[in-house]
Amino acid sequence: MKKIDKERVLLAIAAPLLAIAVSFLVTALVLLVTGKQPFDAFSIMFDYGFKSDSQVYILNKATTYYIAGLAVAVGFRMNLFNIGVDGQYRMGAFFAAAVGGAVSLPSFLQIPLIIVVAMLVGGMWAGVAGLLKTKRGVSEVIATIMLNAIATNVIAYFLQPGRLGHLDKAQTQVATTPLPSSGHLFNFDMGELNGEIYGFIVIAVLLGIAYWFVLGRTRFGFDLRAVGLSESAAEASGVSVKRMVLTSMLISGALAGLVGMPTLLNDAHKFGTEFPAGVGFIGISVALLGRNNPIGVALAALLWAFLERTSTQLDFQDFDKEIVGVMQGVIVLSVVIAYEVVRRYGLRRQQQKVGEELAAQAKNKQEVAA
Repeated sequence: MKKIDKERVLLAIAAPLLAIAVSFLVTALVLLVTGKQPFDAFSIMFDYGFKSDSQVYILNKATTYYIAGLAVAVGFRMNLFNIGVDGQYRMGAFFAAAVGGAVSLPSFLQIPLIIVVAMLVGGMWAGVAGLLKTKRGVSEVIATIMLNAIATNVIAYFLQPGRLGHLDKAQTQVATTPLPSSGHLFNFDMGELNGEIYGFIVIAVLLGIAYWFVLGRTRFGFDLRAVGLSESAAEASGVSVKRMVLTSMLISGALAGLVGMPTLLNDAHKFGTEFPAGVGFIGISVALLGRNNPIGVALAALLWAFLERTSTQLDFQDFDKEIVGVMQGVIVLSVVIAYEVVRRYGLRRQQQKVGEELAAQAKNKQEVAA
């Protein structure tokens, strides 16, 4: 059995723990400056966050954030910054809702059809940025930011009465045709007072397992990580960097297309003006905090959903709910700093170990010669 490197494991979890600790400390200082008691605020957050109905809410939100984090993490693993997850998931969800509302098939066909359309549209939208990078050398950051803006306008154009949108009975909101009942995914009933957990959480778990297996146990995953570490070294070993860039963007976009599925299949059953936006940017924070590890991303998604849930209760208790926004921002900033601190410490420890081993070998040789 492979021996576990305890020091390596500790270094892996040190950065996110350090970032969270620093964020709580900074938030406490901000609360003290504004005349509030930080321990009272934290007590309210933990008491409310661990109620049964809050846990259901957190799991549902975390499901969406988890998929967004995985979509971003695929790019991060090979130094690709797919900032366009937000546009890719909204495009995927919109056209999947339009197609799902236009046909009525048995559930075993209807739901897979909606999911496949979302993945295809998300993947194709990300593929545009991949092609621009591989064929014309356009930065994927700039390309995906521009594509986010284009996606907003494309959806606004089609989501109009007479095109793919319809006014509701109150004549106040525009949305696509609601999905037929065969397009509704199952939920886990947690009781009348607690609500329901989205059934898509099962698919999210399977996505996490697939992410771990493909990136950690296959040749493709090895090539992807090799390109992320050194493009020139990967190219010299026979890996086509351009093909890997394009493939990674397609996979990242396909995953991004699934981000809106919990809302579409388990809750809203249509795409309207109130469909969640900005989830892709949360995915960047979640992937950073989770260190692109499927378990780490899951914990980060739960933390983000927990903070979001408890911010509403702070507002009721005469605390500024924006304090949670401060905490989230500090977490992201702390993650970047903490990772660099831990990376430098780990590098120094490796150098010390190599020096000690070389010194020990030299000492042994001297003893043998004597």
